[in-house]
Amino acid sequence: MARGILGGPVDGPRRVAAQYPDIEVRAGTAVVHRGSKFRGRLVRMNANEVELAGETGLVRVFPLTPGGFAVDGTACNLVRPRPTATPSLATTASGSRAVAGAAARVARAARIVVEGVHDAELVEKVWGDDLRLEGVVVERLDGLDHLADYLQEFRPGPTRRLGVLADHLVPGSKESRIAATVASPHVLVTGTPYIDVWAAVRPKIAGIEAWPDIPRGIPWKDGVCAALGVDDPRAFWRHLLASVSTYADLEVEVVGAIEQLIDFVCATPE
Repeated sequence: MARGILGGPVDGPRRVAAQYPDIEVRAGTAVVHRGSKFRGRLVRMNANEVELAGETGLVRVFPLTPGGFAVDGTACNLVRPRPTATPSLATTASGSRAVAGAAARVARAARIVVEGVHDAELVEKVWGDDLRLEGVVVERLDGLDHLADYLQEFRPGPTRRLGVLADHLVPGSKESRIAATVASPHVLVTGTPYIDVWAAVRPKIAGIEAWPDIPRGIPWKDGVCAALGVDDPRAFWRHLLASVSTYADLEVEVVGAIEQLIDFVCATPE
């Protein structure tokens, strides 16, 4: 008789499921579909399907089958986090388990850099607790054009990994060309397809159905503010940032990108 996930025992999926451990997953968790070997970050999951976003942005949907996926190399049954009212199991805004009373760790040599102040504020709002616990410092470049100068000063190496979060990281963009010039085992450039970090916030959080389409040649923030009738862009950003409570308020691309960068720099030997 054929064995494996496609040839389970004749007495049904319950026995198949019992052969694998249950692993709780949430948006942003790195998952492998064992049948196709497709690797991606979890977008969403229901009782029947699992949606994964690959590193290139490709999103695929797979049936939720017992043992059909792997997390950290372990074949498993994917399950949603179980609700709990126990204070010790509280979570951070990023969805990670909070560590009560933990002090900030001494900063690693590794770093994460972002393009601007708004990117830095958003990362701090959602991932700040996690980053302090891991000892990861986030710095801003004030534009990806300054990345080469930053690298020359920072000097990445085996114990000094650098993660770079870029906006508008799509084929043919200026950002993708810059990323190609700094390719290194010690540098990871990842990001989102959005031209500005504002668009990484789900539109419903801003109280709109969708972010406006802005013609080329018009600065994106200026065009958005004009389309929405916003007079004070700074006040609008403060309101938007204050409306973000957890990773679920952000688009999956930015969640996956930042989780990937954190994993990368935290793998640095100490």
